[in-house]
Amino acid sequence: MRPSYKNVVKDPAAVKQDILDRARTEGFDVAQVTDARGGPHSAARLRQFLDEGHHGTMDWMAQRAHWRAEPGGMWPQAKSIILLGMNYGPTHDPLAILQHKDRGAISVYAQGEDYHDVMKKKLKALAGYIFQAFQAEVKVFVDTAPVMEKPLAQKAGLGWQGKHTNLVSQEFGSWLFLGSIFTTLELPADAPQQDHCGNCHACLDVCPTNAFPSPYRLDARRCISYLTIEHDGPIPREFRKAMGNRIYGCDDCLAVCPWNKFARAASEIKLTARQELKAPALSALAALDDTAFRALFRKSPVKRIGRDRFLRNVLIAIGNSGDASLAQPAKAALQDASALVRGAAVWALAQLLTNEAFAGLARMHARSEPDPQVQAEWIRE
Repeated sequence: MRPSYKNVVKDPAAVKQDILDRARTEGFDVAQVTDARGGPHSAARLRQFLDEGHHGTMDWMAQRAHWRAEPGGMWPQAKSIILLGMNYGPTHDPLAILQHKDRGAISVYAQGEDYHDVMKKKLKALAGYIFQAFQAEVKVFVDTAPVMEKPLAQKAGLGWQGKHTNLVSQEFGSWLFLGSIFTTLELPADAPQQDHCGNCHACLDVCPTNAFPSPYRLDARRCISYLTIEHDGPIPREFRKAMGNRIYGCDDCLAVCPWNKFARAASEIKLTARQELKAPALSALAALDDTAFRALFRKSPVKRIGRDRFLRNVLIAIGNSGDASLAQPAKAALQDASALVRGAAVWALAQLLTNEAFAGLARMHARSEPDPQVQAEWIRE
């Protein structure tokens, strides 16, 4: 029998247990509590990350850095933070797709429905329960506010930030979505999780673009996830080959973590991979217009980067495929309304065509190209 409000309000431990039990009922795989202060190293690491420019064009990280470093500053009334995780473990090897060059590799987290929507619904339900049962104020966050959820999750004991800066769980490996509920309730805090990376550096060694200057530090400007999702211009030339067929995100550093031996497949059906997104054909993706793009990625986080940026990634993958038959969709993209897409198509053709064939195309297209950046792509390296 669930304790009544009058009985539990004087016993913070009972209140906490009641909330954590309810979290499980709502579908969260793990839930723990910390106080509303930042982690011991959060502010210093964030400042170094920003000072070195490793956030790239993600200016929003710097704009509210003071809140990220000290979450209580965002809402001074908050006493506790409930950290919640949902397992999105894959049923397949995330790296196997990299061997199929005519197919696009989409990050595991984006193969199902958008986790922001899935988690937020559950977070709001749990927050509503806390408000009703304990008359406490609550605020819900899931990766859309200046909240550093990974260090808070480590502080709450859900896992630890590995050398790749992502959260690692002894129970779920690399595959946890995080959300948080700030509350005015003062709940007993769980013990922080200790680092269990030891001497392992598999995640650093596997990175295709050497995005880690040192353990526990990420230069996002070199990260394929950043380049394919956050970066809105042409992909810098130095990273195009290394992208391979990764068209949205990159799972390499997550997938090689030895702690994944304890991971298991996601139980939430909305987070499981859609069949059509596991290994989509690059030729089909290159033909997507805006309507078809929106239809294919309805309810998917992929939709937020837009069709043009996505096709840029697809065309880079086509260029890396080594498959001459894919030159045809790249040629078709030379007529695209987007200069971003046209520029990526030129690069793809430079990789797939002979010098003579590419030179012939250049004579036909370069002079009539209105965008100087695309014109520059016709100058073969």
